[in-house]
Amino acid sequence: MEKAPSAFRTISEVAQELEVPQHVLRFWESRFREIRPMKRGGGRRYYRPEDLDLLRGIRHLLYGEGYTIRGVQRLLREQGVRFVQNVWHPDAAQPPRQDEAEENGEAETALAAGAGVLSLPGARDTLGSKGSQPSWNEPPATAAAIPSPVAAMSRDQVEKLRTALHELTECRRRLEAALDQRI
Repeated sequence: MEKAPSAFRTISEVAQELEVPQHVLRFWESRFREIRPMKRGGGRRYYRPEDLDLLRGIRHLLYGEGYTIRGVQRLLREQGVRFVQNVWHPDAAQPPRQDEAEENGEAETALAAGAGVLSLPGARDTLGSKGSQPSWNEPPATAAAIPSPVAAMSRDQVEKLRTALHELTECRRRLEAALDQRI
């Protein structure tokens, strides 16, 4: 049975409609004070239609336009909630593009906001079987529209990221070895 457009939605319904995991919605609540679903007993969240429009706008800016979380926060401050609630519509006015990587000095992209996680080559999926995972040279389709933050980074920043990647790769290898021993 289809709900009325004015009906409240649960977090699972919103997550399904926006095609994002529930934990991403909770994360966005921690980053955007404008997201305020009603909470009932036991902490259950109920999203109003205007909450859903705001989430659609945030999703559009992060995943579709390649904005960072700070960039969307700035838009909310400068343009207001109504602007972000409507920006996801195909005929809506879009925000002016600015080089956000220079603005906030970070390589935080929509991927860090929950759009997806690049897997290491040969990494195991959640079921523990080896699958055809994207490699670092082939980002997932959701990242295609995201401008490369590497161009705005210094050599020192790129080297720090390479070091961090190496350390994370080693951590993943050790975690997989520990999981293999458990099975």
